[in-house]
Amino acid sequence: MTNSPYSFSPQDHAFMRRAMQLAKKAEAEGEVPVGAVLVKDGEVIAEGWNRSIGHHDATAHAEIQVIRQAGQVLQNYRLLDTTLYVTLEPCPMCAGALLHSRVKRIVYAAPDLKAGAAGTVLDLFASQAAYHYACIEKGLLEDECREQLQAFFKRRRKEIKARKEQQRNE
Repeated sequence: MTNSPYSFSPQDHAFMRRAMQLAKKAEAEGEVPVGAVLVKDGEVIAEGWNRSIGHHDATAHAEIQVIRQAGQVLQNYRLLDTTLYVTLEPCPMCAGALLHSRVKRIVYAAPDLKAGAAGTVLDLFASQAAYHYACIEKGLLEDECREQLQAFFKRRRKEIKARKEQQRNE
C-alpha cells in the first residue's frame, strides 16, 4: 500500500472516489480511464473524464473537460480557490492549463511515469516560469487508480494482439 506524506480528509477521499467513477465512464467509452472533479467551497462545480478518442480531440483530457465546464459555471476562466481531484498526474498540457486557470490545489492519485508534469517526469508547477503556484498533493487512492489504469492497458494490449492474430488468419 502506498504511503502518502499528505494527510487527506474523508472529503478528499469522497471526491477522489467520484473521480474514479468518472474514470470508469471514460473506460466504458473506450478512453483511457482518467476522471477529474473540481471542487469549490466543498461543492463539486465540474466533472470530466477523458474523451480524446471519441471527440477526436487531443485536448479532451479529463482536466481540460473540467476546466472548460467550471469556467462556464463560474463565468470566469480563473478558477480561484478550487481543488482538482484527478486519478492520474496531469500531463504538461493539463498542468499548463491548470496554472493558467489558477487552480489552487491539485490532488492526484497515480503518477504518470511517461508524461507526469507535477513532479514525476517534470514539474511545471515548480518552474521559475510559473506565474502561479498550486499546492500539489499526490498519492490519494494511488493503488486503486494505478490498478484501474494497468488493467485497462493490459486488456487493450490483449485486444490488439487478438485483432492482429485474427487478421493474419483471415
